[in-house]
Amino acid sequence: MAILLAFVLAVLTVAPAAAAPAAPGFRVKLVDSGRTFDSREMMGKKVVVLRFQASYCKACAREAAAFGRLVERYRGREVEFLALHVQDTVADTRRFMRAQRINYAVALDPKLTIGNRYGVKGTPYTVVIDRKGEIAARLPGESAVTRLPRVLEDALRQGAPKT
Repeated sequence: MAILLAFVLAVLTVAPAAAAPAAPGFRVKLVDSGRTFDSREMMGKKVVVLRFQASYCKACAREAAAFGRLVERYRGREVEFLALHVQDTVADTRRFMRAQRINYAVALDPKLTIGNRYGVKGTPYTVVIDRKGEIAARLPGESAVTRLPRVLEDALRQGAPKT
């Protein structure tokens, strides 16, 4: 028993801490602006918040105003917000954007191509990617808006660029 305990302790003290999983890279065209968002361009520069949502998602509509306030709160603070409308149409997404007065970038993921790479299991689903391009948090459901400030402050502190 003592030998087993010594082995376990040795492994625990020598094994490096597991790194956060790398965020899959992607490129999407933004709705209504024509710009392209490339997640790889954010590496080393900004923290990225991906919000997987849909026009038919009642929780997404309920949280839209609070999420918009969060976007305003972090404007100019090295955080990029992108909502990916999953399994949605352009017309329905635009209607959602107008009805909810969306103040952040929106793109379509109609076949869940990006969502599946991030393990999305319903909407809303929020992913935070740190400046190193690693997934810092996965926040399923409506509670993401209240949990995001702490996650973002930690990500901003840890990956602050050297001046």
